[in-house]
Amino acid sequence: MNIIEFIKQPWPWYVAGPLIGLTVPILLIIGNKSFGISSSLRHVCAACVPANIPFFKYDWKKEVWNLFFVTGIFFGGMIAAWLLSSPEPVQVNENLAQELATYGITDFSGLVPVQLFNWSNVLTLKGFIMMVLGGFMVGFGTRYAGGCTSGHAIMGLSTLQWPSLVATCCFMVGGFLMANFILPFILSL
Repeated sequence: MNIIEFIKQPWPWYVAGPLIGLTVPILLIIGNKSFGISSSLRHVCAACVPANIPFFKYDWKKEVWNLFFVTGIFFGGMIAAWLLSSPEPVQVNENLAQELATYGITDFSGLVPVQLFNWSNVLTLKGFIMMVLGGFMVGFGTRYAGGCTSGHAIMGLSTLQWPSLVATCCFMVGGFLMANFILPFILSL
C-alpha cells in the first residue's frame, strides 16, 4: 500500500483525535497562541475595512499567524480534495439514509446532500432557512459565544476555561435539539 492509499483510509478516532488535540500544545509552545478559526474573520475585517469601528481597532498584525493558519487549512483542504477524494458517494449510516429518504434526500454524491444544498434551493423556504438563516445563526452564535466550536471545545477546554465548558455544553445541547427536533420539522416543509 502506497502512502496516498494509506492516507485515504478512514482514520480511527484514537488517531485523528490526538492529532487534532496536539495543535493546542504545539501552538502554546511555539508562541503562546490560542487555537481558533472564527477570529480570522475579525482579523481580515480589521485589515481590510478602514472604518472607524471600535471592534476592529486593534493591532491585527500581531495575529497574522492566524491568517496563515486558516489559509493553510483552506489550501490543505483543496489539496486533499484534489489528491485524496474518492469517486464513491459519501458513506452514510443506513438508518440515517433511510430517515433522510423519507424527506426526499437520497443523493450523497457530493460532500453535502445535493437536494438540500444547491443554488436553486436557496430560493425555496427550506433552502433559505437552512442556508441563509442557518448561516446567519452560526455566525451570530459564534460571535455571541466568543468563539467557535473548535476554539472552545479544543483550545478552551484543554486550558480549563469555564466559559468554554459552558459554551461547549450549549453547543452540544443545541446540536441535539436541532438534529432531533428542529431539523426534521424544517425538512418536512
